[in-house]
Amino acid sequence: MAMSHTVNSAVNALIGELQSSIHAIIGADLIGLYLDGSLALGDFDADSDIDFVAVVTDDIPRDSERFVALHAMHERITILDTPWAIQLEGSYISARGLRRHDPALTWHPNIERGRGERLKMTDHDALWVVHRQVLREHGIVLAGPHPRDLIDPVDPEQLRSAMHAGMPWLAIFLHEPTKITSRGYQSYLVLTVCRMRYTLAHNTVVSKPVAARWAQATLGEPWSGLIARAWSGRSNPDQPVDASEISATLAFIRMTLDL
Repeated sequence: MAMSHTVNSAVNALIGELQSSIHAIIGADLIGLYLDGSLALGDFDADSDIDFVAVVTDDIPRDSERFVALHAMHERITILDTPWAIQLEGSYISARGLRRHDPALTWHPNIERGRGERLKMTDHDALWVVHRQVLREHGIVLAGPHPRDLIDPVDPEQLRSAMHAGMPWLAIFLHEPTKITSRGYQSYLVLTVCRMRYTLAHNTVVSKPVAARWAQATLGEPWSGLIARAWSGRSNPDQPVDASEISATLAFIRMTLDL
């Protein structure tokens, strides 16, 4: 029987399916399995993804039998009869890789939300400290010890450094605005900027709605309206994005970089 991690029975059932499938593949090498993201922060809604982190004893290489088995498992889950099947977003990371950021231990299997996404090797760079912070302080335990036993404390300077490390990524869109291809991605950019600004101001990590409300109250117009529209845009992620919204988003990014 699926445990009640949310009020949504379909989400709970999918989490239960994921948990049993991971156990079947990783077995005794699974140290812990956790939910993070909006589920952990208490702001999960109909437009959220389902963030998870599986902690394993050793790294899982791309050419290993275990990677192949996990890949096949996620392929099977994506065709389950539930819209949540393509909303899983998570990583399989070794205990050493999870403990603290180590530039030599950043490549781990990862799957992103969305139709057509597949398990792949992804660089869990300095920005992944945000996941460590949320997981350590708010993570929901599905299996294993409390995440505080597995992750070193994240100090404010690490969070600030991570936000600064993400600024070149934002700058890319100023030079290549055609990368903003949908309403959903435009909304994601605006709300991510809100979270980055909140972290730089308060040295902690909060959910998208908390950061959005703070940014609206702090920045005022025209940014408040842009943020409100970005929030509503989450509900229509596949729609085309209006050129005026792209221009406003680029101005929001430019203003943040200038700070």
